[in-house]
Amino acid sequence: MNQLLSNEMILADLLKTCKVNWGWNVVEATPINRGWLNLKWKIKTDNETVLLKQYNKNRLLKYNLKELSFSFSQQMRLRDAGFTCPRFKSMNGRIFQESQQGERFVAMEFCNGSLRVPGSLNEHEMFDLGKTTGRMHRLLNEHFPIQKIQPAFIPPTREERIAHWENVRKQVIQKCKPELTPYIEQQIIQTGQLDLDLLNIGDTGWAHRDLWVDNLLFSHNQVSAVLDFDRLKFDHLPLDVGRAVISGAMTDDGLNISCANAFMKGYREERIVGEGYLTSALKLLWYMESIWWITSDMDKHTVPPARFAHEMIWLGENLARLDEMLEGI
Repeated sequence: MNQLLSNEMILADLLKTCKVNWGWNVVEATPINRGWLNLKWKIKTDNETVLLKQYNKNRLLKYNLKELSFSFSQQMRLRDAGFTCPRFKSMNGRIFQESQQGERFVAMEFCNGSLRVPGSLNEHEMFDLGKTTGRMHRLLNEHFPIQKIQPAFIPPTREERIAHWENVRKQVIQKCKPELTPYIEQQIIQTGQLDLDLLNIGDTGWAHRDLWVDNLLFSHNQVSAVLDFDRLKFDHLPLDVGRAVISGAMTDDGLNISCANAFMKGYREERIVGEGYLTSALKLLWYMESIWWITSDMDKHTVPPARFAHEMIWLGENLARLDEMLEGI
């Protein structure tokens, strides 16, 4: 109850600023219970429907505000080019707003569309997601001067990664969780066998870096909006590809190869990439993300982390077979 009251007080504070900035006369405010810590509302005014997003003060400490503002500017650049993402409202050229009580927030177009459950996308949706991802990568990186920028993810050496997994195995033993040991051992085996030179880490550029189904809206078998560019940075573009494919096309029975193929067909309509691109993308994704989700406390994961762990476990178990499974894609 206190938290609910606190949320209502935060909303009232934000709306005071919105009234000053844009003259809003709010008809209805509906909480959107998605995401971690940050608060969101669907706001209906006399003449428009807007999404209001408050940034939790504790979570905001993990962001570089300059980088966050840059991600906002790139989202606006995409929107101006006709890309399917929401347009921010600004005041005096500022997208990031601050309320009277010091709350940081943004206001943007409310996008219509439906969320999808991980692994539930059909071939038409995957094709359009691939095309949308390719277009996003092309628009973000064409006519944009790229200096020598270090990617956000620097793959560690094999020895460094194996040392990490050995430490996790010790933690599992100390916590008396023998049921988790096979998962850790699988990561050690696959890390030892992975050829890091084949991960296609040369394809870099500005990337979304959080391209999973919770940040996508669909309508009539097409992507109606790509959301949440907060993590946008210069990185390996295959990571977006791998994340989108594993999120949209991996069912309880494994990766839907037809859907994965549909994604790459769509992606290649916007960008030229060679055969085997998806295989390298998934391997690179596993190499980066596996340590995030496969941990000595993975038995305590809630729904999204549990899904991510499931994806990484599947990739670890099938890493050596990906070339065969995705041959010709």
